[in-house]
Amino acid sequence: MSGRALFCQPRRIGRGAALTLVFASVLVAGAATGSLPEAGGEPRSDGAPPAVPVGHDVARAAEEAAADGTSPMEAAQRAVSRSGDRWAAVYSPGEYEEFEETLDGRYTGVGLWAREREGRIEVTKVGDDTPAADAGIRAGDRLRSVDGEKVDGRPVTEVVSLLRGETTGESAGSTVRLGLERGTRAWHETVRRVRLSRDTVTVRELASGVTVVEVGAFTKGSGDEVRTAVREAPAGAGIVLDLRGNSGGLVAEAVTAASAFLDGGLVATYDVEGEQRALHAEPGGDTTRPLVALVDGGTMSAAELLTGALQDRGRAVVVGSRTFGKGSVQMPTELPDGSVAELTVGHYRTPSGRGVDGHGLTPDLEADGDALRRAETVLSGLGR
Repeated sequence: MSGRALFCQPRRIGRGAALTLVFASVLVAGAATGSLPEAGGEPRSDGAPPAVPVGHDVARAAEEAAADGTSPMEAAQRAVSRSGDRWAAVYSPGEYEEFEETLDGRYTGVGLWAREREGRIEVTKVGDDTPAADAGIRAGDRLRSVDGEKVDGRPVTEVVSLLRGETTGESAGSTVRLGLERGTRAWHETVRRVRLSRDTVTVRELASGVTVVEVGAFTKGSGDEVRTAVREAPAGAGIVLDLRGNSGGLVAEAVTAASAFLDGGLVATYDVEGEQRALHAEPGGDTTRPLVALVDGGTMSAAELLTGALQDRGRAVVVGSRTFGKGSVQMPTELPDGSVAELTVGHYRTPSGRGVDGHGLTPDLEADGDALRRAETVLSGLGR
């Protein structure tokens, strides 16, 4: 069992509830963990349980249930539900194993990226060669229902649960019926859930010479991919770091990505059960290349941590809309039956001390549909 803490959105309590760390909120669901330094400052990567017990009441309830011959997982769920911790999570062993697979970029889904906008669920992107693409679904479509359940007014996190079939125990190979709307047209499509894999970092060059580095989620290796993209970008070219729809992931990868643009120094501070700790970038990053970070309401958690560092340290101009506002830290604890309970143990802050949880980050320049064009304009000014 990993001793890592969570800098992203964990699953809601109970079987079938939403795994709310999602790659672009619909494509995949599952919490992603980030290695946190021990007291000595080194990341813990030995796979051992946390040195300091987390969620004492939950663990005690699970232990008592095991001694009584009842379900530790169910006892933990009851204890977590009483805790008032909105980000708490309880996983079965199989669920936790599946969740950890998402850290390698493997997941079950239909190939949609989406966001909540004005009380509705809007498709923002459709992956190539995915069931959603085969069904003709495209960006801009509105998702109105999933298997007959209306989704208007519901959080994206709950919609994820429906899309994945968690409420009914469905998995890859099962089908899901989607109610869709495009302009005045309304229709239904039945698509099949499949196991997908995705490179979460993509790089492209615009006609203006700007390099766009899009990070869909911070999975294993994504931080190094960002650093490689920066090193290989044309000399002097501005960079757009596109974090729109990035729901978080491994905080260590977000810190590595920050190291591409910073020459060491503070990325964030956080506390774990009252103990203050810090995350620092590695020295040697490119500190001169013009940089814009693109964000929106789907930019969450570890992606907000990275954005806050670049903004506070004056390294990037942030363009887009206010970010989600998830800045709490969860840590997993293994229970007697192999299930896993997670409770919030602290919160992180940006280098200037700003709290993100419940607030989000405000961009330097507000932009919506024309965000990328505005970013190019900003870069042209920075270049001069």
